[in-house]
Amino acid sequence: MNDPVDLRKPHPASILPPQYEALCPPPQLLPGENIDHYQALQAAIFRDLDPRSAVEWLLAIDVAELSWEMQRYRVLRHRLLSTYRQKAVEMTLRRVDLAGIAPDFQDVAEIYTINNALDWQLDSTATLDIEARLRSHGFDQHAISLEVYVQAREILSLFESLLNGAQLRRLMLLKEINNLRRSMMADGAEAARSRKLTGT
Repeated sequence: MNDPVDLRKPHPASILPPQYEALCPPPQLLPGENIDHYQALQAAIFRDLDPRSAVEWLLAIDVAELSWEMQRYRVLRHRLLSTYRQKAVEMTLRRVDLAGIAPDFQDVAEIYTINNALDWQLDSTATLDIEARLRSHGFDQHAISLEVYVQAREILSLFESLLNGAQLRRLMLLKEINNLRRSMMADGAEAARSRKLTGT
């Protein structure tokens, strides 16, 4: 039931039984998201949960959707941190390059700093030079990462709440599946007891 899943292997479009296909809407993927990855994740969850009734299939479909959402949030959060890294480099360069600049030259120095931050992002040689210069002033990668988190703290809180909300909903659905199965097992055991008592 919990075999390792290789997401690189091709998977069938769906392991959903034909009678339940109407329960599963087509995936709403964002540009850049991969339908094969989505189907692999969905198939892995369906195999693991092994739904047996329409209600269990509905719950399993929601678990798969929430799991995909959580992956999406993590990817977007990582991309966000990469975007804020350029801003953090720019802020750190300001501390180094604008210290002691005469007010008359502040605007020109500001433009120079912004261009340096763009060079850091786009030119690998400039990246090495700029990072070496920042290190020489005591700003290593950890200091830049700290600046990233300071600048992105509000949007990171949003992603944290999205992730926590999806995780909580997913846990509630898994609990609902377990409760449903326990109830069905209890009903089955009660029916078997009744048959035994009545001799049928």
